[in-house]
Amino acid sequence: MARPVQLVWFKRDLRIADHAPLADAARAGPVLALYVVEPDLWSQPDASGRHHVALAGALGDLDAALKALGGRLTLRVGDAIEVLAALHAERPLAAIHAHAETGNAWTHTRDRRVRAWARDHGISVHETPTGGVQRPLRTRDGWAGEWERRAALRQIPVPQDVSWAEAASQPLPPPERLGLAAAPDTQPGGRKEALATLGSFLATRGANYHKELSSPVTAFEGCSRLSVHLAHGALSTREVVQATRARLVGLRGETAPEAKRWRKALGAFDARLHWRCHFMQKLECAPRFEAENVHPAFDGARDSAPEPERLAAWAEGRMGLPFADACMRALNATGWLNFRMRAMLQSVGSYHLWLHWRPTGLHLARAFADYEPGIHWNQAQMQSGTTGINTVRIYNPVKQGKDHDPEGRFVRRWVPELRDVPDAFIHEPWRMETPPKSYPPPLVDPVQAAKEAKDRIFALRRGEGFRREADAIQTAHGSRRSGLPQFGAKSQRAARKREVAEAKRDPRQGALDL
Repeated sequence: MARPVQLVWFKRDLRIADHAPLADAARAGPVLALYVVEPDLWSQPDASGRHHVALAGALGDLDAALKALGGRLTLRVGDAIEVLAALHAERPLAAIHAHAETGNAWTHTRDRRVRAWARDHGISVHETPTGGVQRPLRTRDGWAGEWERRAALRQIPVPQDVSWAEAASQPLPPPERLGLAAAPDTQPGGRKEALATLGSFLATRGANYHKELSSPVTAFEGCSRLSVHLAHGALSTREVVQATRARLVGLRGETAPEAKRWRKALGAFDARLHWRCHFMQKLECAPRFEAENVHPAFDGARDSAPEPERLAAWAEGRMGLPFADACMRALNATGWLNFRMRAMLQSVGSYHLWLHWRPTGLHLARAFADYEPGIHWNQAQMQSGTTGINTVRIYNPVKQGKDHDPEGRFVRRWVPELRDVPDAFIHEPWRMETPPKSYPPPLVDPVQAAKEAKDRIFALRRGEGFRREADAIQTAHGSRRSGLPQFGAKSQRAARKREVAEAKRDPRQGALDL
């Protein structure tokens, strides 16, 4: 009788390097490598054909890597439990090995169902932590130290001489069969592309990262562009952290200006890898943040079903605010945008247009090739003022344009209606004596709309019980710079002062400047 199978269930970890579930399964063998295409998951409102493009590349490279080891990737289409039950009937499953996934609420529910099914059938489930996300987590105290400990661990070697199990495989369905609109191949996924992108960033492109990450004029080349590969797991967080730190070690002792510049750039990048996991941890601990306001004081403040025409104008880059429109159009066309501009788009939608963060967040989720739910939904709320613990940050799209695209190069590229507008008016064409007829007037006065939004937000923040609830949120989900809990009115005031200072330094605004 054939030995029971050790099933490796690949999800958002599409690689064989530094892959604990694969290594653990190989020690017990025989191994069956599985990826499940779940139509119900692809029917969720945050899914898009753009994600399918990146997935296809990653799956192709993963299958090739497994074949080089003598195995292959088995792909099945259907509900996860039905797929697992069918495989179990074909050949008994001894265990399921997988990385713990911090995905959207649908995946949390699916994983609970799978664990219950496996328990009922006597199949053990082994879930390995993903990156720096900790499960379970009872307190944020010590979280940063544990993140560092994990980042420093030796990478898990690719297993050799693996005993493989065989199972029939299906092709990856095209996006249309999953109810998705086809999307252009804007940033290919997969391990080969990931390693090449990491190598070029650490060797050449990253030298001015700390200076180039804020402007869309420079960020498309100056940022690492690794976020799509981290989101699909073609690279592990630990691989990127260790490669970055190895590069920093190689710069020690060098005094040339170029070496100093590189140290600043890579230090800034290293910090953002930490913040990436920090935000994912929030959704891991509170999946409700995907759909509910973090702070309940904001319940009902915005219409959860906003005016369709205003939402469409925002989503299509037809707001009449040139720099914001250019950023949205660039994102829709390419699937990527630097993080400051992502934050600005969410801020303009939530504050200036007073749109609810959930429908705007869904558009951005579908547009981002690197959509990472744990980062995305927490940032959507952070940039909308609904967390209750972060500084209210209302981006002025005119000022952002003047700061980061002073000559209007980016605007003219993505908003060709303004190509002939003089530099003096490129960010405020409505101030011209004869504004261009092909471009709409602004939906709102950006200064007045920001003032009204600020008044609304702070009126809610002054409400009874607001600070008490905010303190509870901070205790449960806030960062721990000192590693120690903060209690009492005096320490809470000190913590808020530190938050303001940190906000000015703005480290968390770069959680996706990768």
